[in-house]
Amino acid sequence: MTTAVQVNAAIDEGALVKGFLNGDEASLEAVHRRWGPVVYSHARRSTGDAREAEDITQLVFFAAWRGRAGFAPECGTLPGWLLGITRRKIADALAARTRRTELVDAAAAQLLLTVTDEAVRPEALLDRVLLADELSRLPKHQREVLNLAFYDDLTQTQIAELTGWPLGTVKSHARRGMHRLASRLRPDAGRERAA
Repeated sequence: MTTAVQVNAAIDEGALVKGFLNGDEASLEAVHRRWGPVVYSHARRSTGDAREAEDITQLVFFAAWRGRAGFAPECGTLPGWLLGITRRKIADALAARTRRTELVDAAAAQLLLTVTDEAVRPEALLDRVLLADELSRLPKHQREVLNLAFYDDLTQTQIAELTGWPLGTVKSHARRGMHRLASRLRPDAGRERAA
C-alpha cells in the first residue's frame, strides 16, 4: 500500500513544474501539498499569527497560479519562487497590519478629543459609534455615498461628479442606504437582530 508521502516523493519536481506551468490543476494541488507547509511556516514565523499565515499561504498559491507564466525554471527553483512570493505577501500583510493599527490609534485619539469636550454627551458618542458600525455593514456603493454625504458634507450632485456615477444612481444608493440604516437603527431593530 502506498502512502501520500510516497506518492509525493515519487512525483519529481520537473514533472510538477511542467504540469504547473501548463495549467494542470492536479500539479497545482501537488505543488501545494509539497511546499504549502514551507510557505505556511515561513508566514507563521514572520507574522506570529496562525490565521494570517493561512491567509498568506492561500494568497501565495493563488498569486503563483495566476502568475505561473512569469516563472522561469532556468532562473531558479519553484520553491524558491514560491518563497519570493511569500516574502512579498508577508510584507503586504505586515504593512496592512501597520495601517490598521495607525487607523485605530488615530480613531482612538479622535475619540479621546471628542470625549474630553464637555459638550459631548456619552449617549451622543455611543450614537456615533453605532452609526459608524451600521454604515460599515452597508453595501460598498451605499456606504460610499452616505460617507461622502455625512462626513464630507457633499451634495448628491457633488458626489455624482466625484464618483463619476449618474446623479440618479447616487440618489438610489443614498435612498437605499438610508432605508437600511433607518430599519437597522429603529429601537426594536436590536431585538430583531438578536432573534
